[in-house]
Amino acid sequence: MSEAEASALSGLFAALSRRPDLEAPELLAHDATDALLLETAAAGIRGSDGDLVVIGDRHGALTLGAVGVLGANRVRTHQDPLLGERALAANAERIGIPSGSFASHGLDAGLLEGARVVLMQLPRGLEALDETAAAIARWARPDVRVYAGGRVKHMTRAMNDVLARSFAEVRAGLGQRKSRVLTAAGPRDPGPARFPRWGEDPDLAFRVAAHGATFGGATLDHGSRLLLVGLADAAPDARRIVDLGCGNGVLGVAAALARPATRVIATDQSAAAVAATALTAEAAGVAERVEVHRADATEAVPDGWAELILLNPPFHTGAAVHAGVAHRLIRSCARALAPRGELRIVFNSHLGYRPLIERVIGPTRQVARDRTFTVLSAVRRSPGARTR
Repeated sequence: MSEAEASALSGLFAALSRRPDLEAPELLAHDATDALLLETAAAGIRGSDGDLVVIGDRHGALTLGAVGVLGANRVRTHQDPLLGERALAANAERIGIPSGSFASHGLDAGLLEGARVVLMQLPRGLEALDETAAAIARWARPDVRVYAGGRVKHMTRAMNDVLARSFAEVRAGLGQRKSRVLTAAGPRDPGPARFPRWGEDPDLAFRVAAHGATFGGATLDHGSRLLLVGLADAAPDARRIVDLGCGNGVLGVAAALARPATRVIATDQSAAAVAATALTAEAAGVAERVEVHRADATEAVPDGWAELILLNPPFHTGAAVHAGVAHRLIRSCARALAPRGELRIVFNSHLGYRPLIERVIGPTRQVARDRTFTVLSAVRRSPGARTR
């Protein structure tokens, strides 16, 4: 990358925002890995037209850097979080990059067919990396070159091994600015699709599906297990239920099976989550009563619709532990809950969400607690009721 390009890239990055995603002083819309990826792959990116794919772009730094600085056009992107897609679009408009110079896709053939260069922010989990690498090997050009970057503190040797399942050549670059790029080439025959994966649990009457980036995988995580123990007592007359941040769909599908007259809205901003939830619901025989949406918080839920919301919120954004994501979800419940509707939430006890829940939802009571998690019930106060 030339000195002029590096300077232009620095200016572009300075103009980026995370909006509408969570914003905080310690959370940035780009990192050193974005710059290192673009620098490392610059020769292959310059002037590319339709054969560059970007995967895992957090808020648009890779896509917009490739377009705005290195002259790429018709870039295809895949971002699992919906808010990442929206931030990319908002940043492009703010900077003045035409929306037609890139397009969002699922992790599928439409994303990867004809791809010659793939830029990828390494995902947090090895399962997500495995599914992504196999998809590239299955659909991209035989001469595709993959540049996968991450922060050194989050990288492990196992990432090289996972990439080697799908590529004959995997090489690690030198660490720079606490980041590193792995380069992969020579796609192998991926064989039968390894995803979605399916799991079973003795506490569940149905199988659970998961894609690589699905929170919790094909398992019943500990927090959801604790919440399910008391599910029968949660708003027992509720017929309109929301599984907020549905992940693999365990909570919503369990509720639909336990209450045959219910309608469930399952919603998550993760593409991998909503795909897994739809599969879990279909396998359990309740797909006609579980409506699945990729959406931000409760935006897919009509005002006052929910008589019961089930929530096992994440406590991180990307690799950073941050309570702001859960706060956003909790606040969104107030609009979606019917008067006297119930929020049933499980969370790591040390995070102390109870004061916020009481302030924005209503009175709370502890339903369950163990060494790690707390389950609270909160009833939405009547409109006009005074808060403390």
